Amino acid sequence: MKKSIKYLALAGLGVVALSSCNNDKFLDVPQYNIVSIDAQFEGDANARLGLNGIYVYNNVSKEDDCWGFKPNLFTGSHPTMDTQCTGWDVKFLDQTWDANVGELGQGWAHAYAAISRANLYLAGLETAEGVSADAKKLCEGEARALRGYFYTWLATTFGRVPMLATGEDFNNTPEKAAAETYEEMWDFIIEDFQKASELLEWTPYNNEYGRCTKGMAKAYLADAYMWKAYRCPDKAADCYAKAKAELKSIIDSGTYELSTNFATNWDPAGFWNKECIWALCSDEGSEWSSWGGDRTITFANPNMLKWFCACPENGGWGAEYLSWEWYDSYEPGDTRRDASCATGAVPADQMEEWGIEKSNVVWGYNPYLKDSLGVKNDAGQVVKPFINPEGVESGTKTMQFHFTNGEFAPAIWTTKIWRNAYADGNSWGTQMWSPTILYGKRYANVLLDYAECCFRTGQDEEGWKQLDILRNRAWGNLTIGQDYSKYFAHFNTVYSGNGKSITMTEYPVGVLKAPVTVPSAKEYYTALQATPNRVGYTHTSEAWKVAVNEERRKEFNSEWCLCPDMIKSGYIEDHINYNYPKDDGGNDYAHYPWTKRTFTFDINKMDMPIPAVELLKNSLLKQNPAYAGSN
Repeated sequence: MKKSIKYLALAGLGVVALSSCNNDKFLDVPQYNIVSIDAQFEGDANARLGLNGIYVYNNVSKEDDCWGFKPNLFTGSHPTMDTQCTGWDVKFLDQTWDANVGELGQGWAHAYAAISRANLYLAGLETAEGVSADAKKLCEGEARALRGYFYTWLATTFGRVPMLATGEDFNNTPEKAAAETYEEMWDFIIEDFQKASELLEWTPYNNEYGRCTKGMAKAYLADAYMWKAYRCPDKAADCYAKAKAELKSIIDSGTYELSTNFATNWDPAGFWNKECIWALCSDEGSEWSSWGGDRTITFANPNMLKWFCACPENGGWGAEYLSWEWYDSYEPGDTRRDASCATGAVPADQMEEWGIEKSNVVWGYNPYLKDSLGVKNDAGQVVKPFINPEGVESGTKTMQFHFTNGEFAPAIWTTKIWRNAYADGNSWGTQMWSPTILYGKRYANVLLDYAECCFRTGQDEEGWKQLDILRNRAWGNLTIGQDYSKYFAHFNTVYSGNGKSITMTEYPVGVLKAPVTVPSAKEYYTALQATPNRVGYTHTSEAWKVAVNEERRKEFNSEWCLCPDMIKSGYIEDHINYNYPKDDGGNDYAHYPWTKRTFTFDINKMDMPIPAVELLKNSLLKQNPAYAGSN
């Protein structure tokens, strides 16, 4: 029987879906019931239900109607320049964000709303006489894991932040200074995850989808140790050793494993697999097809996310793109590239001129939707030439390196998000419900963090081994002999629901029929580390650091762990200088692949500005140094 978390909220909100486990079923979420706060501690069942007033914040809220996409992707991926944007979002690409940016203020308010609920819940749980010891153990573990999770987002986004403790919120503690030191802040977060990892089990309570687990707590605990090592260099040796131990315990538990095909992680039938440690599954909830004034649900529903990320000529809005530098970073045979994107049909001779490989799978084509990219005629065929709005005959905009819709952006679109339904008007019909999957932690995160810790603690051979394990999956060797029929049903429903007489009978990406030889990570990245880029800059990072982080780029594009992982590793500045050197792009940007970077990268700006409204409300807060005097 399918099980779900039933919600007993501390206040009325909309319906959301969230996840934290490793199975193949989706979460059913009923409408909230509004009850008094005290009622949640009348017994074990209510205590468990009351937790979900915190869980609700793993999706959109009154404070942030785009949690999971904005601000997460904007702060967690755009600053790497591997994902890109246009319009008012572009500030997250060129370091022009400031204290008045709405996404930052909304994210701050959202995270602290979740933390406040956790603090009040934990305070009540401590003195609850009607809750058994076993239930208290579970409830404290989950509440601490959730509090640590939201503090992690704040700490990795803004640097030192106020640490509201159990029983505190901004009502009873309206003014509180940021943690005095990074050590103090990260120790607070470490304590939460450490305690949660002791109290929780590897499998979620009662197999209810969405609950925190020991694996989730340990993965974020290791992450916290690594961040403390980055912020407190004098503690680094101890922190990396502790992080490595936590990560090794996850690996040794046998609870998680890599999906056999990287691509299937973002398919409805591939979600809740053994690679999933912590994720958000966005669905439409009770606001199906609604354009009402209260868009706390609809603004981040899966259809909206597809519109944010799909090619504009295929019905999307194009708020998220992938760069040609990212596309060109993959070695021949690495299936993760084609599993992550669809590109414009740039003429092959132009791609060859710049040494860029033309994909046989995603060139001008979304292989999941079996749809070509570009302006189409009534027969559904891509039109070339077409008449643009200025009345000029030209090629479809997806047939150039940089698509222009007022501003240039790379003609590459993510199929991690634009995959499970078309982005045109038909999506309002049968495909509105199609889920969008946003990962926080996958088993791949664990392997890469473990590899980094091995390198930092003198176990280089083990570090390279972990990278080769990941690369073996990336080249497709785990797909041989696998049955993919369970993936076809969803896509065939998408096709038929949109009146298309096509079916999926073979999985479109990454499947091999015979094993291939995978290049050694050590050999490849040692050579890359010593190879100058196109302007003569050579990596300043060690070969292992280049390897770990370049593998992160290939795994986590369009996932919001990418920028934080690069920062905590000390690689982000080298990455920008090597992969995105300053370049004016020339005069013909439509036919030039590389990113136009004109700003000088400032590592201090990787701590985002404290939102201006929070500085006004809390006189004890101080603006981060890179933005002092700018609010």
